[in-house]
Amino acid sequence: MVMSRYVVVFDYGFGNVRSAERALVRAGAEVEITRDYDRAMAADGLLVPGVGAFAACMAGLREARGDWIIGRRLAGGRPVMGICVGMQTLFSRGIEHGIETEGLDEWPGTVGPMKADAEHSVPHMGWNTVRPAEGSRLFAGLPEDERYYFVHSYAVHEWELETGNPAMAAPRVTWSEHAAPFVAAVENGPLWATQFHPEKSGDAGARLLANWVGTL
Repeated sequence: MVMSRYVVVFDYGFGNVRSAERALVRAGAEVEITRDYDRAMAADGLLVPGVGAFAACMAGLREARGDWIIGRRLAGGRPVMGICVGMQTLFSRGIEHGIETEGLDEWPGTVGPMKADAEHSVPHMGWNTVRPAEGSRLFAGLPEDERYYFVHSYAVHEWELETGNPAMAAPRVTWSEHAAPFVAAVENGPLWATQFHPEKSGDAGARLLANWVGTL
């Protein structure tokens, strides 16, 4: 008998928690929306959504002890997945309107303004393709030309983490492009994340979330 995977959507006041819940149920998970510490720690997987400003999301995470929960789960090898600003908060810092805010520092790097040109406006809103990392489990079974739904004005444009340890698997970094390349998704041990919204990306997003749930 296949056991259902229990996923907590962390409710810290900044995220499309109901959309995420529906998408995860479609992906085959048993889902609860909560900020309860014990429930979040006990879950097979923790999903951290995020919309709005980096600084506001960080304040909400800290107020709800999300920083502590994420850190403790990862220290024990327990899966965590971030979406949109939920992904951005995993980096060292975010800079919005010239104001720098400390992030969770799970990955080195800076979240900064998206670039624009004559053909690409900001915010980056709508469907776009990605370049999945070689051997990606997150994008397994999905066509290379698949499109995903983005809505953001900030992103990480440089990947800075280097393991330097041959015994450790190198992070799998997926890129997209909007006037310039930016990080679209990361798979790094128990910590995965997407800049786009899989819960708004139709069948492709459902398959992607099912891939994550299947690893729990």
